[in-house]
Amino acid sequence: MRHRRLIINLVIIAVAFLTQFVVATAKRSNNLTPTMFTVRIENISRVDGQTASDGSKWPFALSPGMFVLNAKNNSLFREGSPAANGLEAQAEDGNPAELVMALENMHHSSSLHGIFNTPLNAMEPGPIGPGGAYEFSFKAAPGMKLSLALMFGQSNDYFYANDEGIPLFDSKGKPVGGDVTSRIVLWDAGTEVNQELGVGPDQAPRQKAKNTGAAENGKVRKAKDSPFYSRTAELFRVTVTPEGM
Repeated sequence: MRHRRLIINLVIIAVAFLTQFVVATAKRSNNLTPTMFTVRIENISRVDGQTASDGSKWPFALSPGMFVLNAKNNSLFREGSPAANGLEAQAEDGNPAELVMALENMHHSSSLHGIFNTPLNAMEPGPIGPGGAYEFSFKAAPGMKLSLALMFGQSNDYFYANDEGIPLFDSKGKPVGGDVTSRIVLWDAGTEVNQELGVGPDQAPRQKAKNTGAAENGKVRKAKDSPFYSRTAELFRVTVTPEGM
């Protein structure tokens, strides 16, 4: 009788452990299931524009840009190094295609990067002025971080990007979202000599052709000397929303 009870107890214990194992495995499996995220970039700057030194008005605008998903931090550029891998085209002309091409040449999965270039309710690619917005979606698995880059449209080579990857999941693998504007920084690519913002003749809206400004031959740095460096939150807003939130 004791032998029989011992066998029954061992079977119960085994079933309990097996159940815990199945539940734990299911949880890990669920944590690895990709989640759909939507990112919205809204130009919330003043409709009446910014004011140049001569009193003229100009609209704040953002160019088409690109995003990349990576388990590590930002892989698009390195602060203190010359702009490379297509960053110059993004920063000077609002052209993200060369950055994407550089990623593809490094065999980066096409499902982990992309371009956003068409404003909401628009029929063709273009910049977003006051009231405009870009929106794009992607799937990401736990551990992935988001990086993005887009041009300050009325500059010679200013661009906005995050210097550290934006986490898309918490430590338990749960998708997270919200307003991430504070993570976005204004950068100077160091590729073209700066002119006054909004009025410079070699800036994208006014230049005669792409890549026509005087070369600076500098390095990527935070644009702390610009009055716009600390104004990001009043110019545009970036929100990340996981599916179901």
